[in-house]
Amino acid sequence: MSNVLVTGGSGFVGSHTILQLLEKGHEVRATVRNLRREPEVRAMLQQGGMDAADRLTFAAADLERDDGWQDAVRGCDYVMHVASPFPATIPEDENELIIPAREGALRVLRAARDAGVRRVVMTSSFAAIGYGHPPQTTPFDESDWTDLNGRDVHAYVKSKTIAERAAWDFVENEGRGLELSVINPVGIFGPVLGGDLATSVAFVKQMMDGKMPVCPRIYFGVVDVRDVADLHLRAMDSAAAKGERFIAAAGGVVALIDVARVLRQRLGARAGKVPKVQLPDWLARLMARWNPALRNALPQLGVIRRVSNEKARRLLDWTPRSNEDAITATGESLAEL
Repeated sequence: MSNVLVTGGSGFVGSHTILQLLEKGHEVRATVRNLRREPEVRAMLQQGGMDAADRLTFAAADLERDDGWQDAVRGCDYVMHVASPFPATIPEDENELIIPAREGALRVLRAARDAGVRRVVMTSSFAAIGYGHPPQTTPFDESDWTDLNGRDVHAYVKSKTIAERAAWDFVENEGRGLELSVINPVGIFGPVLGGDLATSVAFVKQMMDGKMPVCPRIYFGVVDVRDVADLHLRAMDSAAAKGERFIAAAGGVVALIDVARVLRQRLGARAGKVPKVQLPDWLARLMARWNPALRNALPQLGVIRRVSNEKARRLLDWTPRSNEDAITATGESLAEL
C-alpha cells in the first residue's frame, strides 16, 4: 500500500477521496489550512462509515503560502491535488480565483517533484474543456480546451483553465520525471458527509428549502462524488493514466428542472419544496435585473454542452452511477443531515 497526500481534505471531493483511499488500505495525509479542522474531517469520515485511526494524519498547508508544503509531501508516493475553490458567486476581481488556483497548483507540483513523488492526480474541471466555444452538437472530449477569449468565460472557468495549463507546462518543462494525470469533473453531486456544502450540492439544498421557487433553463452534466473519487484512485496507479486527462461525467446533460423532478419522484415528501416550474428565458432576463444569482446565470440560459466519458471507461474501466442516482443520493443525505 502507498502513502498518499490529499490536498483539501475537508472538502467534498477530498473527504470522499480520503475515504476510498483508506478503504483500500493506503496511508493518507490530508492538508487543511488549519489543524483545528482535523476533528471535523474525522467526523465526516465516520459519517461515511470509516474510523481512520492512525492511518490518517494531517498537515497544515495553504495554497496561497509556501509554508508547510515540503513537510506535507515528505514520504508520500502519490499526491491527490483536490483543493481548489468553487465559489457560489463570481468575485468582482477574477484574480481572487485565478492566482490561488494557478499558484497553488504550482506549489503542490514543486513540492511533489522535490520530494520524489511518483505521480500527482490533479482535480481540474470540465470548465477547462467546454467553455468559450460556439454551440456544438458533438460531445466535448479531453482533446478540447476552453477558449479564454469566449464570451461565457467567467472567473472560475478562467481559474481552472489557467491552473491546469500551468500544471501541464510545469510537468513538461520542470517536472524532472514527475507524472501528472488530471480529472475534469462536470457538476459534482452525491452523498454529503458534513455541513460544508459544495456549490452544486448547495443548489439542491436551496431547491429543497424553497429558496429556488422556479428553475432557469440551465443545463449541466452530473457525476457522483464517489465516482469522482474512484476515478482519482484509478488514475493514481494505472500506467494508462500517465500524462492523460479524464472527463468525469455520468452521462447526458440534465436541466435544473430535471433535478427537481428526480428529487420529487425519488424522495417524495422528503424533497421539501423543490420547484415545479421552469422559468421562461425572457422572464429570467427580466428578473435578473434584481437577482444577482440569475444575472450570473444569464450567459448559460439554454446552452447545452454534451460530454463524452468514453476515455475514462475505456482506459480505466470506470463505470459511474447514473445521473438520477447521484441526484437522489444528494437529496437523501441532505434530508438525513
